[in-house]
Amino acid sequence: MLHFVTFEGIEGCGKTTQIQLLSNALEEKGIDHLLTREPGGTTTGDQIRRLVLDPATVIGPWCELLLYAAARAQHLEQVIRPALAEGRLVLCDRFTDATRAYQGFGRGLPLDIIERLHALGPLALEPDRTILIDTDPETALARAAERDRAKTVDESRFEQENRAFHDRVRQGYLELARRSPGRFVVVDGRGAIAEVRARVTAAFGGMV
Repeated sequence: MLHFVTFEGIEGCGKTTQIQLLSNALEEKGIDHLLTREPGGTTTGDQIRRLVLDPATVIGPWCELLLYAAARAQHLEQVIRPALAEGRLVLCDRFTDATRAYQGFGRGLPLDIIERLHALGPLALEPDRTILIDTDPETALARAAERDRAKTVDESRFEQENRAFHDRVRQGYLELARRSPGRFVVVDGRGAIAEVRARVTAAFGGMV
């Protein structure tokens, strides 16, 4: 049985749209669940989100890693673990795999240190299933640019990285999926929203 499900993917892949559609379907079926996101989910996490996603912010890779870890520790303590303890299904838009992909593969920080950090008690939790929405960077970044134009708050710091960075992140995600085939389901993010939605539904064995 699934208790903790995460959605991952590069900027503009469509994961936020798809996790919201999944949440809507669960709500229609009367399935109790919590929808949350990273960074965010708490007052502290939202403050860190504004900092790390603001394109005007200058943050080194190590500082970035620790800020994400701090937001996650608070998120786990205040939101995710209590919901799981109540027996609720938790859906999370990004989690530790995002740190592995972005700060590890993207920024080049040592993966073994990222793993050791997340083996500490406050951070030691893996999802039951991770849906990776895989989309090529050219398509995804074009979507992200369109999305960002409609936002009132500029969160485009990562979108402004060069193409090579996004290629590394995407390949990092695919490598993580290869290493953990029992947890990851890779979903083709190309095509219309409804087409991707059908693929996500298939990943859940028709549950939604």
